[in-house]
Amino acid sequence: MTIAPPNPSPTAAPDRSDRSCHGPAGSPLSVFEAVESEVRSYCRGWPVVFDRARGSHLYDEDGHAYLDFFAGAGALNYGHNNPVLKRALLDYIERDGITHGLDMSTTAKRAFLESFQNNVLRPRDLPYKVMFPGPTGTNAVEAALKLARKVKGREAVVSFTNAFHGMSLGALAVTGNAFKRAGAGIPLVHGTPMPFDGYLDGQVPDFLWFERLLEDRGSGLNRPAAVIVETVQGEGGINVARMEWLRRLSELCRTHDMLLIVDDIQMGCGRTGPFFSFEEAGIVPDIVTLSKSIGGYGLPMSLTLFRPELDVWEPGEHNGTFRGNNPAFVTATAALETYWADGQMEKQTLARGEQVEQALSAICEEGAGHGARYRGRGLVWGLEFADRARASAVCARAFELGLLVETSGPVGEVVKLLPALTISPDELDEGLRILARAVRETA
Repeated sequence: MTIAPPNPSPTAAPDRSDRSCHGPAGSPLSVFEAVESEVRSYCRGWPVVFDRARGSHLYDEDGHAYLDFFAGAGALNYGHNNPVLKRALLDYIERDGITHGLDMSTTAKRAFLESFQNNVLRPRDLPYKVMFPGPTGTNAVEAALKLARKVKGREAVVSFTNAFHGMSLGALAVTGNAFKRAGAGIPLVHGTPMPFDGYLDGQVPDFLWFERLLEDRGSGLNRPAAVIVETVQGEGGINVARMEWLRRLSELCRTHDMLLIVDDIQMGCGRTGPFFSFEEAGIVPDIVTLSKSIGGYGLPMSLTLFRPELDVWEPGEHNGTFRGNNPAFVTATAALETYWADGQMEKQTLARGEQVEQALSAICEEGAGHGARYRGRGLVWGLEFADRARASAVCARAFELGLLVETSGPVGEVVKLLPALTISPDELDEGLRILARAVRETA
């Protein structure tokens, strides 16, 4: 099925530096200002009303096109309104397939489980049981933390500096960002942060402090039930863990009887190249969380995966009204069958990643005097500036030029690139040229 984009010959959006999220009365933005909570965020950086989207482009209600290097914060790895996934969804809806099913057995769930087993788990020799918590990433994390504590009979969980694991209370307790933690309104307990890879600039051997605390009965560290980690910290500033660091962490967990939880909510589903971001390290975590792009189409869905021997749940002990999102099962199955049956997606993502790395290297070389540096894996990259306010200015100018990018890091000091995995080389090149221009024009 071929569907033409809403504007067959899209042009980059005009300079919109005079627009803000605080529209005057009667403007297209006024109802958002009048009715919607102050908690809204993305609309403040992209003050237009979006109407349609296809592939790697969004279109505002005036028909202006924006190239998307944001991809729904990683929920749209296969682009907006992917036609293959859309067709599967429309066919399912048109035949009155089950929409809401809690955790009842449905044909849509069965098809997803079979496809996930055949295309993801078995080829990687992963033994995981699959749990459907509530359909958000933070709920997958909550389930993982609850399960680890239930299995080990301990409360403490170790996380890492600059980690982000979600906005509910348990997930916030293992999140590093002070601004996000402050929103809890109560003390966040039973979580202990340790230095992430590179946090101490290589001046201290890996895990020296962590291991000393574990071995010293006077350290005051309660014996942890688990360690939770992102292999690439997305919200934390695109901090990339070395493979040897991840392997050493896995060994440390085994030695000290701690479960290893890998939060692959943003970096899984092929974002770093392989389906799971930990594959390159050759480790098998005890528990893995997935969300965002597992549904394929941007529909809410999440998974908590764990070794069979950890499946100690009582029926209904962790549940949720929308844990059986059948339309998401349909699009997730279509995504797995289309993109993960032959191994080509990983190769394509790594090739696109090389294209991004070359462009960012050129940007940093051109502006060497400004202290810019880059880092990333696959199709997740960050561009950091010595002047910490520069990243926000670059993102704002990029938007004016028709490119959507966001900031990340503790104080928003990193420009975060997260294009769809299905983006074409030409689209990727176009976006990187816009980014380079935005960097030059904000110097």
